[in-house]
Amino acid sequence: MVYLKRKLDLFLEAWKQDRNRKPLIVKGPRQVGKTESIRKFGIENYENVIEINFVEEPKYKMMIADGYRTDDLIKNISRMDPSKHFVEGKTLLFFDELQELPEIATALKFFYQDGRYDVICSGSMLGIHYGRIESNSVGYKVDYEMHSLDFEEFLWGKGYLGPEVEEILGHMKSLVPFSQVELSVYGGLFLDYCILGGMPAVVREYIERGTFEDSLSMQRQLLLDYEEDVRKYAQGVDQGRIINIFRQIPLQLARDNKKFQISKVASGARFKDYRGCIEWMEDSGIIHVCRCMKYPELPLKGNFDEAKYKIYFADSGLLVAMLDEEAQDDLRANRNLGVYKGALYENVVGEALSKSGYGLYYYKKEDSTLEEDFFVRTAHDLIPVEVKSTNGRAKSLRTLIREEKYEDIHYGIKLTGANIGYSDHIYTFPYFCTFLLKRYLKERDMT
Repeated sequence: MVYLKRKLDLFLEAWKQDRNRKPLIVKGPRQVGKTESIRKFGIENYENVIEINFVEEPKYKMMIADGYRTDDLIKNISRMDPSKHFVEGKTLLFFDELQELPEIATALKFFYQDGRYDVICSGSMLGIHYGRIESNSVGYKVDYEMHSLDFEEFLWGKGYLGPEVEEILGHMKSLVPFSQVELSVYGGLFLDYCILGGMPAVVREYIERGTFEDSLSMQRQLLLDYEEDVRKYAQGVDQGRIINIFRQIPLQLARDNKKFQISKVASGARFKDYRGCIEWMEDSGIIHVCRCMKYPELPLKGNFDEAKYKIYFADSGLLVAMLDEEAQDDLRANRNLGVYKGALYENVVGEALSKSGYGLYYYKKEDSTLEEDFFVRTAHDLIPVEVKSTNGRAKSLRTLIREEKYEDIHYGIKLTGANIGYSDHIYTFPYFCTFLLKRYLKERDMT
């Protein structure tokens, strides 16, 4: 089976080199590759790996019966399975599906103070338990948030392990257009990535077969798995309402006004009735919420209207799997990403920005046509980002840059299917460059 190189691999290598390393918690949505990457790292770097999965082996929940100190835990694990050996300085303890036993986070303090064993925890629904985990282990752990593959990891999977990413960044910094070959190759790969999404199982099947065969059925199974997670883990909120919102996302993204409206979810639905449902999905890593700014200025945090937002899927493959049959045929046969009025373009860009570490914000001026898809920031600038399904004029973008009342905005970025360009303080980049925007802006800000 093909192993897909992940950015977590690089993080784990650096973590292992830190002599003062703390226990590590890897969180992220289900089936994004956490277990596979951690297991591979353990096998390659430790003489002894002890893996405990609290879903597959619930008996190990009893390991905390005598408390959380390292010696007590080791004794109880050994009693339940005497074949598990603990070699000091050479053992990795891997606790998987931590959401089934979030209390184990209390033990991380003792593992760190003890220092004889390295510890990694992971789980697919940690976001909804993170308050408890954080309070029990603050100061004694390191966090890493894993996502499905971004476009850079997708390129690695396709064999582009050389200078290609740096070359793409070089084009962005120099504003030298891509050659027709580069534009065709990277644009084609990006289209494939958009259709597949970044779930490792789907991408691996595509790489091994060289076709989209079975990708749709795998994506639809993931949808069923996510709905099953809602039924299993959504405690204290209405599960049916969460699923109603989940199924409504593609329909609302297909509208010209992509703002999510609770009133459209069900007859008589009110915002207060659905309070907590969207937050639950966001915490679980299923969706990204893009919040409407009160005014396009810095700072971003706190500068938004809680009642106005868009919802994007954390992995665009989920959106693809929910398209109707006609749109599916158009997308796969004609590679038309313009289906659903550009919703797929926006979702892919929102996903890429979020995977880069950005929060998602947009702006819609009341009683005006002024609207901007996304905003990112540097130390000094607020940068509007417009996603164009065609390489047309960016009227709102030009207004935000030109008018002096938007004093934090000095230039903007337009993402299209066209080549690199620059005009009137607007930098135009192909969609496939989005994963590099944060690096580009950081290095641009330093010059």
